[in-house]
Amino acid sequence: MMVQSVTADSWLRPAWPAPARVRGVVATRLLPGVSQPPFEAFNLGAHCGDDPTAVTMNRDAIVALLGLPAAPRWLRQVHGDDVAVFDERAHISAETEVADGAITRSGNVVLCVLTADCLPLLVCADDGSEVAAIHAGWRGLAAGVIERTIAALHTPHGRLLVWLGPAIGPASYEVGDEVRETFVSSEASARSAFVATRPGHWRCDLYGLARLRLAALGVDGVYGGGFDTATDDRFYSHRASGGRSGRFASLVWIEA
Repeated sequence: MMVQSVTADSWLRPAWPAPARVRGVVATRLLPGVSQPPFEAFNLGAHCGDDPTAVTMNRDAIVALLGLPAAPRWLRQVHGDDVAVFDERAHISAETEVADGAITRSGNVVLCVLTADCLPLLVCADDGSEVAAIHAGWRGLAAGVIERTIAALHTPHGRLLVWLGPAIGPASYEVGDEVRETFVSSEASARSAFVATRPGHWRCDLYGLARLRLAALGVDGVYGGGFDTATDDRFYSHRASGGRSGRFASLVWIEA
């Protein structure tokens, strides 16, 4: 197993007032991995064109590198709204769960979402009784992945804490009319998340759209945001790389 030293800039902790038993971490591309260009170095995505052996080695190393209590529960993400619920029993290490949201109420079950411009959200109850991880690109946001995941939690919405992880920033994310219309046709307030650039194109604020969805659910404890994966070398960016990019992980768990 590949185990090397980890530098301070190769991972980050969420800045949110989660209870002590809730742990979160983002594993950036700068961790000591074996993926070769254009996926260097710590690619964790199994379906983006990287050598499968390299991905497996990186995944095998993440527990030791970040001091995780167990291997992450990898999802097969499809930009949808399905939510997987995990417990401590059957450990599913392969991507057999097709979902873009994950929940656990068990200790030492590490939830994980992979992104490279899409928005990762980490969620916890204020008493640490349950956690969730959400993968939300614009399609997932429009499909209601945030709403579906929050609805599957037992905690009252006003007692949830949410951290918005590294995603493409509004200054770097240009979309077409069809994306804007998808949101504003059903939610007039979503207009605030789009700024016109050139005919038929708009700057899109994924963070703003997520905050609107969370506010509508009564979730007020929202933290994070302000990243831009397209300009920050710590993170993979599908758009900045021209569509050939690795994936980094955002993880959350309850410490037993």
